[in-house]
Amino acid sequence: MGGFFGAVSTQDVSLDIFFGVDYHSHLGTRRGGMIIHDAKDGFQRQIHSIENTPFRTKFEKDLAKFHGCSGIGCISDTDPQPLLVRSHLGLYAITTVGIINNAEELVDEYFSDHGHQFMAMSSGKVNATELAAALINQKDNLVDGILHAQKAVAGSLTLLILTANGEIIAARDRVGRLPVLIGRNDKGHCVSFESFAYHKLGYEDAYELGPREIVRIRSDSFEVLSPAGEEMKICAFLWSYYGYPNSNYEGVNVEVMRYKNGAIMARDERARGTLPDVDYVAGVPDSGLPHAIGYSNESRTHFARPFVKYTPTWPRSFMPANQDVRNQVAKMKQIPVPELIQGKKLLFVDDSIVRGTQLRETVEFLYESGAKEVHMRSACPPIMYSCKYLNFSRGNSDMDLLARRTIQELEGDEGQQHLEEYADSSTQRGQCMLKTICEKFGFDSLGYQSLDGLLEAIGLDRDKVCTYCWSGKE
Repeated sequence: MGGFFGAVSTQDVSLDIFFGVDYHSHLGTRRGGMIIHDAKDGFQRQIHSIENTPFRTKFEKDLAKFHGCSGIGCISDTDPQPLLVRSHLGLYAITTVGIINNAEELVDEYFSDHGHQFMAMSSGKVNATELAAALINQKDNLVDGILHAQKAVAGSLTLLILTANGEIIAARDRVGRLPVLIGRNDKGHCVSFESFAYHKLGYEDAYELGPREIVRIRSDSFEVLSPAGEEMKICAFLWSYYGYPNSNYEGVNVEVMRYKNGAIMARDERARGTLPDVDYVAGVPDSGLPHAIGYSNESRTHFARPFVKYTPTWPRSFMPANQDVRNQVAKMKQIPVPELIQGKKLLFVDDSIVRGTQLRETVEFLYESGAKEVHMRSACPPIMYSCKYLNFSRGNSDMDLLARRTIQELEGDEGQQHLEEYADSSTQRGQCMLKTICEKFGFDSLGYQSLDGLLEAIGLDRDKVCTYCWSGKE
C-alpha cells in the first residue's frame, strides 16, 4: 500500500524524515525514498529498492549527504518515488499513496495534446506519481491542480508536495480513504500517515485532515488551503489489519479497536451458542493477536501463543523472489511451543482470510505438532471483492479470493449472484461455505466476524467507513 512522512522545521530534519519514514515500513515492501530541501543547496533525493533489505539499512549510508530544514519521504508498494517535478508551477517534489485504476485512459487523454510524454518503466506503464503530477500541472496552481487530479482519478489519491521554498502541501484523498495527520514540536511541524511515528520523534498531535482537505505546512504554522468535504469513506482495514497498533485514525485507536472486535465476536458466538470448548485462544501472529486477546477475555478462555514467528532473519515471508523459497520461509518462520499444542484444543483468530494461501500449511503444522483440534476465526467478514481503492486484497481476479473461489466451486456462476447470502453465516448458503472451507483446510470449525460487528468495533458512523471488499457497495 504505502505510507509517507514529512517535516518542516527551523533545524535540520534529515533524521526525523529517516526515522519517520522507517516507521511506515509495515505498509510496503518495494521501494523507499527521501528528498530533503535546503535553502542554499536545494533538493537532495535518494530512492532505493527495499524488497530484500529494510529501509533503514538502505538509507543509513545516505544520511551524511542529506541536509535541510524540510523534507518528505515514503515507503512505496508500487513505483519509485518521491519524484522531482519541474513545470510552470515551479520545481517541487511529490509522493503519493493510493491507486489509479484509469491510468491508461488518463495517459491516452494526455497524449491527445501533442508534445507531451512520460518516462515509461520497464513494464511500459507510467509511474502513478508522475501521472498525478501531470494532472496537477494541468491547472494554474497546486491547489486547483490537486483537486483536479483527485477528481480525474478512479481509485484514490493522497499526497505530499514539497515546494522549492521549503513548504509542504498535504492533501488527503477525495473521500478520505487514508489518514493524514499533522504533528508539532517547538521547532516545527510534521505530517504523517501513522500518528505513532511522530509521537516517537517528540511531536504532539496538532491536526487531522478531513477528506479532500488540502493544508500548507510551515515550520511555525499550518494553513488550510482547501476545506474538507462532507463525504468520507475511510478504509476499515486500517483498524483490522495494516494500521500499526499505536496509531489513531479519526480518534479511534487501532489496538483498542482490535480488542473490542475480538470481544464482539465472542459475545455474538455466545449468543448463538456456537462458542467452542477449547483449551486456548490464540492469535495468528502478529496482527491477529489483539483480536484474539479480546476474544479470549470475553469468552473467559485462557489466551496463549502456541506458535511464534521467527522474524530476525526473514522479516517478511514474501521477500524472496522465488515462490518455492517464499513458501519454505513461511514454514521456517513458524516455531511451535509443543507444551501449548500437544493434545490441546486450539482456537486461532486471524485479522482476515484473504486468499487462504498459507492457511492449509498453518493447520497442517499445528496438527503435526500434536494439536487435538484447530478452530479458526476471521476478525472480519468474508472478503468478496478485490479492493478498487488501495492495494490491499488486490489480485488478478476476484476468484483469487478464498470466499469467491469456494462459492464458484459450490454453485458456479449462479453462486456469484448470492454473495450477500454467502457472507451471512446464519443462512444455508453461508453455513455451506463455512463447512466447505473447514473440510478443505482441516479446521474443526470456522467463523467470520459480521460486518455489523466490525463496524461496531470501529465505532464510527458506518456511512463514513469503506466496506467495499466485503459488501461490494461503494
